[in-house]
Amino acid sequence: MIDIIQPGMLASVQDMGRYGHRSLGIHPGGALNTLALASANLLVGNPVDAAGLEITMGVAELRFTRDTRIALGGDDIGATLDGKPIAACWSIPVRAGSVLKLSLAAADSPEQAPRHSMRTYLAVAGGIDVPLVLGSRSTDLKAGFGGHQGRALKRGDKLPIGDASAASVAVHGPAFGVRSPRWSGLALRADEHSQHVTLRVLPGPEFEQFSKSSREALWSDTWRVTPNSNRMGYRLEGPELKRKQGRDMLSHGVVPGVIQVPPSGQPIILMGDAQTTGGYPKIGVIIGADLWKLAQAPLNATLRLEPCEMADALAAAEEQQRYLDSIRATVAALDWSRATLYKK
Repeated sequence: MIDIIQPGMLASVQDMGRYGHRSLGIHPGGALNTLALASANLLVGNPVDAAGLEITMGVAELRFTRDTRIALGGDDIGATLDGKPIAACWSIPVRAGSVLKLSLAAADSPEQAPRHSMRTYLAVAGGIDVPLVLGSRSTDLKAGFGGHQGRALKRGDKLPIGDASAASVAVHGPAFGVRSPRWSGLALRADEHSQHVTLRVLPGPEFEQFSKSSREALWSDTWRVTPNSNRMGYRLEGPELKRKQGRDMLSHGVVPGVIQVPPSGQPIILMGDAQTTGGYPKIGVIIGADLWKLAQAPLNATLRLEPCEMADALAAAEEQQRYLDSIRATVAALDWSRATLYKK
């Protein structure tokens, strides 16, 4: 069991999403940074789609009531386990009664506070064992179902942990880690830090409907992530994007990463909890392999949008898959028969 001592700004149970129900108007939802949750799950021996916790702004306090193994996905955010610092992308054995704290205040000074702290993901061996709803354990915060009682976590909640006996990593084995996506050296185009993010974009169906100056501004100008951004969409602030003709459009299907332009001319990048249809013109779509960077971008971060081709998008997706495969290989190569097990 996991006891929620302090959930922070927003914490919820999420997995890889609820797919196959768009015809019913149900968005996939799930972890906004699927790469972070997938890598953390692999590090504790779970399937990539096991349910974990998505913690916004890196502030929370949790207690584990049984021995288990955990991993944090995302970026380093000053996490401590029983007062000792731990890093993201490490697989760590945990004793019953241990307390995990995520707090920006863990840095020695404000200047040293982690910059990549929008979302942190906690994976635990066996996964978070909440009921499946429409094939997923993810919390749909807008509709109020899935996850833990269909809502964000609050103080005093208790989350069941699944059976870890099938996990490929020994619960009491030693800690080990891998390089995070941001520093992996792979072609993931990770910027130095998340305050300035470059995202690759495929032109959208209505790209040519925008004026020449607007199309150029999309690539040449910087965009600020505004404070009214959320799991449904990231609202950007920058030059006004104008269409050549302001004709009406019929609603059409949309997916995470689509860049819609409402009448204000200020783009909205749709995220995991976005609606399934929309009537605003689509000037572009963020490639899937870059959505994890957007999910980590904090409010007021600056974005640069860079045009790319479909071949680039496919190559980036393959590179990301190779990163996950490398974690699988690392876990598979561990020889637990020779390891010193940290049992009571």
